[in-house]
Amino acid sequence: MCATCGCSEAAHAHDPPHDHDHAHGHAHDHDHAHDHSHHGHGHDDRIRRLEQDILAKNDRLAARNRGWLDGRGVTALNLMSAPGSGKTTLLERTIRDLHGEIALFVVEGDQATSRDADRIRAAGCAAVQINTGAGCHLEADGLARGLRELDPPRGALVFVENVGNLVCPALFDLGERARVVVASVTEGEDKPIKYPHMFAACDVLVLNKIDLLPHLSFDVGAFLAHAQRVNPKLRVFAVSAQTGEGLDAWYGWLRELRLEIGAPGAQP
Repeated sequence: MCATCGCSEAAHAHDPPHDHDHAHGHAHDHDHAHDHSHHGHGHDDRIRRLEQDILAKNDRLAARNRGWLDGRGVTALNLMSAPGSGKTTLLERTIRDLHGEIALFVVEGDQATSRDADRIRAAGCAAVQINTGAGCHLEADGLARGLRELDPPRGALVFVENVGNLVCPALFDLGERARVVVASVTEGEDKPIKYPHMFAACDVLVLNKIDLLPHLSFDVGAFLAHAQRVNPKLRVFAVSAQTGEGLDAWYGWLRELRLEIGAPGAQP
C-alpha cells in the first residue's frame, strides 16, 4: 500500500502469472503542526513502519539485482517519465538502430495491457511485460522476475520502461546502473521544478520530440535551467525519436556504459 499515491495492488507479470503477493509503499513525512486530534497517531505510526519495512525489503532485493547484473556484466537502465513522453518510441528507435551491435532487452511496466511490450517485440527485441494493476511504479522484485525470464547474456543492456509517473518510480531502487528521465517538449518547461524528486534522482535527462519545437512555445533554455537547478550533474540529450536528431549522442552514451563494464565487443 502506498499511502501517498494510492498504490494498493501488487505487481504481476503479464506472462507467466505472478506467483506471490507483496504490498507497495514508500515512507513519507507528515507535518502535524496543525490542530487536530492525535487519536489516530498509533495507526499512522503502524502505517509508517509498514512503509519503511516495504522500502527496506525493496532495497534488499535491489541490492540482490545489482549483484546479479554486475556478476553477469549486464547493464540495466531505469527509464522514467510522465505518460506520453515517448519512452516506448525512443526504445523502438534505439532497438532498430543498434540491432546487431548491442544485445538489448526490455522489461515493460504498465498498469494494464501488453501494448508496449508488443511494440518492443515488433521492433525486434525480447520483452517481458509487468502489469502493476493499481500500482504506479515498478519494484525490485518485478525486475528480478523480468531478468529471470529474459536471461540476458554478458554485455547486454536491459531497459526498464517504468510506469508513466513522475513521482513514485523515483523512490524505488530496482538495482539499475543508471536512471534516465525522459521528458518531451510537449510538456511544460517547469516540469523539473514541479517534480524535483524525479529529476534529482536521475543521472540522465532525455528531452524528446525536439522536432516539434517550431510548432510550440516551449522554452528549452528555461527547461534546462530548471533541470540544472534541481540536479547540476544531469547529463542531457536533446533528441527526436521520430527523425533521429540527437540520437547519436544518446547511442554514444549507451556504448560508454558497455565500455565501463568491459562488455564483449565494446569499442573505446
